[in-house]
Amino acid sequence: MEIVIPSAANLGLFVVAAVVLLVVPGPAVLYIVARSMAQGRKAGLVSDIGIHSATLVHVMAAALGLSALLASSAVAFSVVKYAGAAYLIWIGLKKIFGRDEEDADIGAGMKARSYGRLFRDGFVVNLLNPKTALFFLAFLPQFIEVERGHVAMQIAFLGLVFTLLGFISDGCYALAAGALGERLRQSRAYLRFERYVSGVLFIGLGVSAAFAGNNRK
Repeated sequence: MEIVIPSAANLGLFVVAAVVLLVVPGPAVLYIVARSMAQGRKAGLVSDIGIHSATLVHVMAAALGLSALLASSAVAFSVVKYAGAAYLIWIGLKKIFGRDEEDADIGAGMKARSYGRLFRDGFVVNLLNPKTALFFLAFLPQFIEVERGHVAMQIAFLGLVFTLLGFISDGCYALAAGALGERLRQSRAYLRFERYVSGVLFIGLGVSAAFAGNNRK
């Protein structure tokens, strides 16, 4: 079977966008950092593996669902794409105007758990997180080139790239948690920084996707 992936230009844009989004830590990173502080770096890495194993499930669901949508209606696919752009903007606005305290206590009072339990917890939490599913439904279609065909394959490829980048970046945070974790989790200055920077990034991505539309090259 022919392997179809987005063009080099689109793939480059995707990688840049993904890396920028991943560099600014969110709740998953704070959870991994907290686990590393509570039980050591290995515990953080196991949690990282659990979280991103569930991410793969969301990626496959997005690939199958969006591919089926395109097969039934190109217009419907475009509607989902623009709705996704609007959702990304909404995420950004919510981040900017949200409360500093929302993520401040992530990981507080964590009890020691077996590595198997850590993997399961990370997997289940991310698998049952509707925000993760919505994010992929909103983010991945912005970089798909419908004219190249095999939409499901393109989405799956981009999702795998994003998952790999996320696993690596989150793993780096797990390894560095001993030195920086407590500051990141308790610093209000950091929480404000993360909120505004990630908010602006999401809004910028959504606006760019909305204006680029299906003519993105």
